[in-house]
Amino acid sequence: MDTVLNATLRKVPLFAELKDDELRCVEQGEELWLSPGEEFITEGEPAENFYVLLEGQVRVTKKLAATKEIAVSHGPGTFLGEVPILLGIPYEVTGRTLSQSHLFRIKKETFWQMIATCPSTTQEILRTMAQRVQGIAALSQQQAKLISLGTLAAGLAHELNNPAAAAGRATIQLHQIFQALPSLSIKVYQRKNMNPEQLAYVADLEHNMVTEYTSKSSLHLDALTESDKEEQITSWLGTHGVADSWKLAQTLVSAGLDTVHLDTIRNSLPSDSLPDVLSWLDARLSSEVLLKEIEQSTVRISELVKAIKTYSYMDQAPIQEIDVHEGLESTMTILSHKLKTGNIKITREYDRTLPRISAYGSELNQVWTNIIDNAIDAIGERHGNILLRTKRENNNIVVEIADNGPGIPQDVQSRIFEQFFTTKGVGKGTGLGLSISYRIVVEMHKGDISFTSKPGDTRFEIRLPI
Repeated sequence: MDTVLNATLRKVPLFAELKDDELRCVEQGEELWLSPGEEFITEGEPAENFYVLLEGQVRVTKKLAATKEIAVSHGPGTFLGEVPILLGIPYEVTGRTLSQSHLFRIKKETFWQMIATCPSTTQEILRTMAQRVQGIAALSQQQAKLISLGTLAAGLAHELNNPAAAAGRATIQLHQIFQALPSLSIKVYQRKNMNPEQLAYVADLEHNMVTEYTSKSSLHLDALTESDKEEQITSWLGTHGVADSWKLAQTLVSAGLDTVHLDTIRNSLPSDSLPDVLSWLDARLSSEVLLKEIEQSTVRISELVKAIKTYSYMDQAPIQEIDVHEGLESTMTILSHKLKTGNIKITREYDRTLPRISAYGSELNQVWTNIIDNAIDAIGERHGNILLRTKRENNNIVVEIADNGPGIPQDVQSRIFEQFFTTKGVGKGTGLGLSISYRIVVEMHKGDISFTSKPGDTRFEIRLPI
């Protein structure tokens, strides 16, 4: 080796401890001078070379999905490519130069000779590998949380928007009704041709209709029966000179009225008062309907907010005494927007006698989210079932999540807990969910996660020590 290259290699930490006679470890390497933007490592290609960056800067990227990737930049003294050579796998990243760069390339065969004959380089490579594994683990876990957060945020925005929009529409309609109610009240209760008994009858009728509706919520009529009743009432109203009969019919049917009730009302009041009385009753009942819609919408928003707080264990310490059922249910609430898009039935078989356990609640909820979300995606648009079961085995709580989707292909089952490995289509999976779930269950909670899969039956079992 020439003296200049020898001196340059000495500046690299990997070779700094080599003695003069040990430089033979790398004597078969070759120098590369690359322009900015040149690719020297390609993700997915066979790992044939080990690289040391002598001068310049490079960027290493890893694809997570069609439009997502993580990237890390490296400066002089960095080496790349050792992991796939040691593991016998293709390159898992892509490397490109960011500036004019000077690299030293060592072929795979020479790399193995260096590992075998130069202990100081082997120690440096293994030490750096350990640091990189820790960094990648932390980065991928953070990335997984961000991806999960983005998915959940989109779903929650949809879930919150529906009741909020419904409450907004109901408020506008209620405002219009309240503006009309005073004049309608005057037309009914200040009529000169209605005696006190008839006015009392109208008041009782209003009270009974509102009570009937609010106590039963609705008559639960099937669509055909309801349509027939509305058509009959519309015809009756038109015959008796009531305007906007089609608008009044739906409200009257929802209150349990039919043509027999209308005949009774007509016979109990002056004939010319019928349109005003029915319009008044329609406005009163419509206001109750809208108030109930607003109430239901705000309750739904409150439930979602509560589910978010439970899911994230907001304002609580990292480790809490948790009930796994609460975590499963808050996760189902968070994912409810995805359940609505398919024909999926949820079956719960909970052992409510299970004790609370000390755990990282938010992280466990991430595990439930990853597995249940995968089950929903596996079922897709077909009719399917997801089973949530809890039980006790000795000193462990077991959470079982099963689906009747197509199953995990046999040839990839051994890899599903690998980082960045995914069986989903391009742009749909990151390969982070199950690897993060494994780390949370096994490393953080000293538990165990396993699965069995065949077409029509995929089951994940998570064991957590009590």
